[in-house]
Amino acid sequence: MSALADKLRGLRRQAGVTPPAPTPVPTQPRPALPDNIRQLLGIRQRAQGKPRRNVVTDPASLPGETIAPGLQLCETRSAWPPTPPTFHADFARVDDVIAPERLFLFDTETTGLAGGTGTRAFMIGVGDWHEGAFRERQLLITTLAGEAAMLDCFASWLHPDAVLVSYNGKSYDTPLLKTRFRLLQRACPLEGLAHIDLLHPVRRRWRAAWENCRLATAERQLLQVVREDDLPGSEAPAAWLGFLRGGSAGPLHRVARHNSQDLRSLGGILHHFAVEDDAPTAV
Repeated sequence: MSALADKLRGLRRQAGVTPPAPTPVPTQPRPALPDNIRQLLGIRQRAQGKPRRNVVTDPASLPGETIAPGLQLCETRSAWPPTPPTFHADFARVDDVIAPERLFLFDTETTGLAGGTGTRAFMIGVGDWHEGAFRERQLLITTLAGEAAMLDCFASWLHPDAVLVSYNGKSYDTPLLKTRFRLLQRACPLEGLAHIDLLHPVRRRWRAAWENCRLATAERQLLQVVREDDLPGSEAPAAWLGFLRGGSAGPLHRVARHNSQDLRSLGGILHHFAVEDDAPTAV
């Protein structure tokens, strides 16, 4: 096509014919983008064009110690709550006699309370009685990539005859963790384990007497525990997400203290049921 066009131009020049000037195309102003589209494009441009801020400037500012990339471990021991005796768990509708060394208390801090595949646990706290003391171990991820190592470590702590102890864990914590294990293509160590969810025996016995049966109410009524300067669980997601965006690690220490108190209160409430003479039975 280019050779033919050149030949035609040459014939026009020989004949003295001037080719017509191209018709100018009127320019139209570019339409303004809607504000929401401009914001989305701005977010994308910033993500592609600017380096992200460092999440961690000083690992010492984080709770615990680094045990894997993006994973922290906090471990403490205390004399309270006391070790419960061997007990029958009929108060929790678990037909089993349980020795204290089988007990595996756990509680999660998550990115939201709605559940679903978009919600993940960024902290898993575990409590047990070990060598005469109450041992707390908390796993905290500091990057999204640290989740696999956290789940692997959590799974390694469980043994086949463990008895799970939680507060509303049957409805929330356990399904959430099962989802995360499945999404990361790992076998879930929680399957098939006995589970004492203390929310249910608390409700059966005191729902008519208390204003509600939340953990904070149960620990106040049964253990005389009143939290001071406690980070509400609803604020934990913002503390972790703020850290991921480059914020301070300070709020994560408050999340860890909140989780620690949850674990100790679980132990105290369980001890209350295990030792009281008139322990409530299933109705």
